[in-house]
Amino acid sequence: MNRARAQGWIFAGSLALSLLLMLMPLPTAIQPLKPYWPALVLIYWSLETPDRTSIGLAFLVGLGADLLNGALLGDQALRLAVLVFIVLRFRARLRFFPMWQQSLAVLLLLLNNQVLQVLIRVFAGDPAMPALSWLAPAVGAVIWPFVFLLLDDLNARLRGAKET
Repeated sequence: MNRARAQGWIFAGSLALSLLLMLMPLPTAIQPLKPYWPALVLIYWSLETPDRTSIGLAFLVGLGADLLNGALLGDQALRLAVLVFIVLRFRARLRFFPMWQQSLAVLLLLLNNQVLQVLIRVFAGDPAMPALSWLAPAVGAVIWPFVFLLLDDLNARLRGAKET
């Protein structure tokens, strides 16, 4: 299998896995702390391969997440499209930040996502989110280095396989 095809499988597989992780049940007490996996994976791919990641792809992933979650159709699609737009816009800066600064940037991106979610819920007339859910962006920022290193390691192995 050639490198481009393998990278395509890793790309699609990581997005599919992020959608499955989003569905993973957790105990009720810590459910609001669950990180937003599709956002983390899309942030990585937007930084690493902007030619494959687009606002349209983010919108489609968000629609898939909405369908899987049974959420308001277009809620996550809009939020992920905005997130990817911001990442692609500031990619040149974000890509070369040290890991701790990238984590802070991811925190800000996920907080922006949370604010958009609150606004969408208010306009839709949905009940307010639990206060604990405001800590989910911090959890996402804490696990960002691990997500980044895992996906980057898979990409590095592909590059190494091509050279041998």
